[in-house]
Amino acid sequence: MRERAISAAVIAAVVISVFLLGQPWLTFGIAALSLLAAWEAFRLLPPAGFPVEPLPGVVLPPLLVLAMGLDIVDVGAIAVYMAAVLVVLAIDGFRRPDPRDGFLVWVGGTFGATYAALLAFMAAILVAAPDVPADALLGGYLSAGQTWLLVLVLTVWSFDTFAYLTGRTFKRGRFLNHISPNKTWSGVIGGTVAAIVVAGALAAAAGQWLPGGLLLGLVVAIAGQAGDVAESMLKRTAGAKDSGSLIPGHGGILDRVDSFLFAAPVVYAYLLIVA
Repeated sequence: MRERAISAAVIAAVVISVFLLGQPWLTFGIAALSLLAAWEAFRLLPPAGFPVEPLPGVVLPPLLVLAMGLDIVDVGAIAVYMAAVLVVLAIDGFRRPDPRDGFLVWVGGTFGATYAALLAFMAAILVAAPDVPADALLGGYLSAGQTWLLVLVLTVWSFDTFAYLTGRTFKRGRFLNHISPNKTWSGVIGGTVAAIVVAGALAAAAGQWLPGGLLLGLVVAIAGQAGDVAESMLKRTAGAKDSGSLIPGHGGILDRVDSFLFAAPVVYAYLLIVA
């Protein structure tokens, strides 16, 4: 417990410092996280049955984060990036004497690269976020991108925290027991309610329509939970308890960002469609 507390304090200090620095440091920080998350994903893939090697897949996610977060690409360039991932990793599979192994390298490498690259949507939020009105509760304190990134982070954290608390308190109904035995329906419901309340309040404080914020909280809760379960499925297939050991007492980077991999695209889509 002491080790976990020390690690959590150090992580919190680093995250808050980078967050307050703003751009471009936030994008650089997210790029570093995507690199580490990709590395851990590629370490899990071989024991899961995909004989992949980290390179070149681990290089692709931070490049996409930098491109989107620094606003130097358009939609066409992103499509080219995805095509490049498929082509480069297919060529990498050609080196295997067994075509089946080569195909598994291609499929596994493409998954590893694109999975970690979902963090690029966190960087994209920094660019796509609408201006926060000056008379809004959160107006004038942070940039628009920082404000909406804060909405994402606090909504996901509120879900995780209250899912844990209500799950331990009520312990009602196993949720996807074959993948993650410790999860319960009571935890999912408690976390979802918390996410809806937090996202609604923060969206309203950022000058947005309250019902839209409540809907955002519901979808982020679903996506964040799906991201957590998806990573658990990968770890269970690989026979691993944690994605890594970089954070003492907490596992790896992928264990800490799994919910954001699925939740960040939801917030980005909300900003484009609703906000």
